[in-house]
Amino acid sequence: MRRALAILETVRVQPPDAGGLTLTQIAEAVGVNKSTALRLSTPLIEAGLLHRARDSGRFRLGSAALALGQAYLDQLDLRSVAAPHLRALMRRTDHTCHLVVLEGLDVVYADKVENTATVRMASRIGARMPAHRTAVGKAILAHSPPDLTDDVLQTGLWPVTGTTITDPEVFRRELDTIRARGYAIDDRENEPEVRCVAAPVFDHNDDVIAAISVSALASRLPATRVRELGPEVARVAAAVSGDLGARGGNHS
Repeated sequence: MRRALAILETVRVQPPDAGGLTLTQIAEAVGVNKSTALRLSTPLIEAGLLHRARDSGRFRLGSAALALGQAYLDQLDLRSVAAPHLRALMRRTDHTCHLVVLEGLDVVYADKVENTATVRMASRIGARMPAHRTAVGKAILAHSPPDLTDDVLQTGLWPVTGTTITDPEVFRRELDTIRARGYAIDDRENEPEVRCVAAPVFDHNDDVIAAISVSALASRLPATRVRELGPEVARVAAAVSGDLGARGGNHS
């Protein structure tokens, strides 16, 4: 069984443009002779986990391997995957951390981890906020299809503080900056005394599905510290994305 799994793993890790592996290559990689490699690979072929091309005889992953991987990804729960990353981020920063998803043109808080020794944030799981005035919302919008941003702008960039972005062109430039920088900032745009930094989370299709953020009172999170936290939050979001099967491609 272990040698059969070794064959499957050998085929799995080949470069996408390799065109498959020959029986000789598989046998050498696993450390068995060709007849043994063929015997071990036969049930994998029958199960659809491996495919052997009739013309070249080369081996590559079969359709059942794709179905198995998809079944695994379908069972992943975003909150469960993100939770340990959120807790670790909270411990490193001593600030409240959120996991947020987009519903329509609003963000919805899916999870929250806070340091109970510090000032509690007013956010709560299940609460909704207009995406345009939050760091998490801007992080998601920056990597979403352009027509979603068009819908946001058509609805209106209604302000709630003196720093909420209300100019459509300024907002578009802000999204461009977020894509290039890798994280978004809410500098008291949603609450007058709160700063937040957020980064996007991607699924196995490399589609943006959520965002992770660090939030605190502006008095405890000066602008200079926000810029320091940005790359850290982006790294955590990338780790969650990786756990969800994202390939880490170009999200610009």
